[in-house]
Amino acid sequence: MKSTYSYNQFFITTNKDLLNLDVIEQFICHESYWGKGMTRDLVEKSIENSNVCFGLFDGNPQENSSAKQIGFARVITDFVRFAYLADVFVIKEYRGQGLSKWLIETIVSEPKLKGAAFHLTTRDAHSLYEKFGFRPIDQPENRMLRPLNIEQIYKAYKKATDN
Repeated sequence: MKSTYSYNQFFITTNKDLLNLDVIEQFICHESYWGKGMTRDLVEKSIENSNVCFGLFDGNPQENSSAKQIGFARVITDFVRFAYLADVFVIKEYRGQGLSKWLIETIVSEPKLKGAAFHLTTRDAHSLYEKFGFRPIDQPENRMLRPLNIEQIYKAYKKATDN
């Protein structure tokens, strides 16, 4: 599934080959509250293992190699009932233009994702996601979570590359 969407001079593509890993790594590993300290290798693996990624660009990356990546999001899904939205961002200098709204609208409108139950974790963007049908979890006492253990992940990937 590779799609492209446009809004004024901005483009969203699901083509992973067009993503700028330098921009994604810089934001996730050095600027985000959720991914500080992650390595580029783990960012690359997370993209590789995600079902669909959405790159947000100023300019059309399919036609112009100088198009600038300005945002990103990825989805892990079974394309039927479940989808997890992660690593959503728009870089600082492009905020306030409605691009995060357009990015989320594009993601939740993607035909194979449209009806799936979306999950996400956010510390500060509740009002953005509420506009697109996200709400606090019903009956949280029925839900469980095994917390992230980044040290175990590093060990597993290091061991895999050592072999």
